[in-house]
Amino acid sequence: MESLNPKLFDATVAVTKELLKLTSPADSVLSNYFKKNRDLGSHERPLIADVAYSVIRNKTYLEKISGSKEAAMMCLAAFNKIFGLSLTYLRNKVPKKWHNSIQKLAEEPLPELRPQDRYSIPDWLWQKINAQYGLDKGSKLAQALLSKASFDLRVNQVHTSRKRVLAELASEGIEATATSLSPIGIRVKENFGIQKHRLFLEGHIEVQDEGSQILALLVDAKRGHMVVDFCAGAGGKTLALGAMMGNQGRLYAYDVSAKRLARLKPRLKRSGLSNVQTQLIGSEKDPRIQRLAGKIDRVLIDAPCTGLGTLRRNPDMKWRQAEADISTLTDKQLRILNAASTLVKKDGLLVYGTCSILRDENEAVIERFMNERSGKFELIDAAKSLGIEGIESQNTPYLKLLPNTHGCDGFFAATLKAI
Repeated sequence: MESLNPKLFDATVAVTKELLKLTSPADSVLSNYFKKNRDLGSHERPLIADVAYSVIRNKTYLEKISGSKEAAMMCLAAFNKIFGLSLTYLRNKVPKKWHNSIQKLAEEPLPELRPQDRYSIPDWLWQKINAQYGLDKGSKLAQALLSKASFDLRVNQVHTSRKRVLAELASEGIEATATSLSPIGIRVKENFGIQKHRLFLEGHIEVQDEGSQILALLVDAKRGHMVVDFCAGAGGKTLALGAMMGNQGRLYAYDVSAKRLARLKPRLKRSGLSNVQTQLIGSEKDPRIQRLAGKIDRVLIDAPCTGLGTLRRNPDMKWRQAEADISTLTDKQLRILNAASTLVKKDGLLVYGTCSILRDENEAVIERFMNERSGKFELIDAAKSLGIEGIESQNTPYLKLLPNTHGCDGFFAATLKAI
């Protein structure tokens, strides 16, 4: 934070004020702000983004300790309480117009904080976390969700190996290590301008959280298989599956959003994969889906969900959703699960996954599905089938990854075998 100066502080306050409106995703707000303020340099933007995201992550905590919901006061509180800068230091670095705010912050008495205030979790969400995980585990999870997410890469096995990528990054002085759980992942200390790097441009690496990589590995897609990625989106898991298949067999990438599938096309071109067919569908009931009924070896459903397992990188999501949204989502998740299940052939696998930490979207959806389709599928121990040291079954057939336990985004998965 040695580079903090009056200009940077004012820019941080301005973008934080926009973020606090919570009317658009935080990443798009930041991107638009930087496009309009091109005078901000490559060293200034990361600092602004870090502080602004920190305010959103710690929103309730900063409101309570600063006694204010104003962007400037919350930024000052973040610099002081989150980044450890003294108020004296701040007084010398920010414009004089904010000096009264610094004085107010110095005089503000520290209040008693409830857990949901300390961890900046909405009341409804804290109640669910506390009920599901208990106070101790729930607090550890909530604390982990306040941290900054790791920067993970997936190696494209069609082009290269993890060993070769690590060697090349090391030769350039880029600090990177092999991920502890995913055998195809690399964790980088910080973004090294990946979008302009040869390894990225030539399709050797893609940005993908380690947990997302593990969910793709769970599908167990092999050479010659017919595979469907039912909710492909921008294709992160699609690309991982295609590489696992050795660029052989057929991989169908379905999605209801043309905009999301359009983002897959340049990534697909870089990857060198030729076994992927993208397909825009109208809904989970699209008649084009049923042409493959009973023919598919592996189906992955990365279901639309609250995304609460990704709060480290998308902290605004907890403020932009309400408890009432969950029931709408779970009904949609079950409809998608039912539709996708018709594609799986006998002895084939259906993998249902979310990046949610809530039972409502995870176990509860699978239980409803199994009750409705009794005798059609059996649950397989997902964690055991992975065979990855560090991922235990936890007395449940489900795979559950959490940032405080596994160091990745929060993910849930269930593996069902057609019988």
